[in-house]
Amino acid sequence: MPLSIQEQFGQIDIYVFDQILRGNIEPGMTVVDAGCGYGRNLVHLLRQGCEVFAIDQNAEGVEHVRQLSASLETGLPEENFQVGAIEEMPWPDSIADVVLSSAVLHFARDDEHFHAMLAGMWRVLKPGGLLFCRLGSRIGMDFERLRGNIHRIGDGSEWFLVDQQMLVDLTEELNAVLVDPLKTTIVQDYRCMTTWVLRKRRR
Repeated sequence: MPLSIQEQFGQIDIYVFDQILRGNIEPGMTVVDAGCGYGRNLVHLLRQGCEVFAIDQNAEGVEHVRQLSASLETGLPEENFQVGAIEEMPWPDSIADVVLSSAVLHFARDDEHFHAMLAGMWRVLKPGGLLFCRLGSRIGMDFERLRGNIHRIGDGSEWFLVDQQMLVDLTEELNAVLVDPLKTTIVQDYRCMTTWVLRKRRR
């Protein structure tokens, strides 16, 4: 029997799914999931033969992704799935066709930590590769500023929030190509989530 949509794609982020539909993430690519959690964005990519590397500070989540890979008989080594920090990923420079960062960067402790995580992801991305980020922002809603770029969102959590100008400036600093206009989803009285997709220029 053919797989159901749920079996094929799992709980994939709809904006990652959009990149797949548009051919920006293809079978066989090398993908680094920076902040993989329990692998919600990896089910389809593992099924499609992508060379997946994944990292998260949640050991339970990483073990779940390791077991998912094994259950799908991908043949990927367990070492591809690591417990660790995004700013200190153990993999070589320019290894990935795609780097995914879904709902991760807003957990930065401060500006220095945010930029360190971003630099870590940019380092492992090949020239011509795609960086997909979905992150908390204050584009479309006002939030209580606590310190620097740390704000309190609707449920009381403290998040590092970007704004449009910050993302535009970072795109220029990275000498990157903005693949899509910035897209922001506003969840009523709670949060704003912005999708920021870049392509690394070829040297």
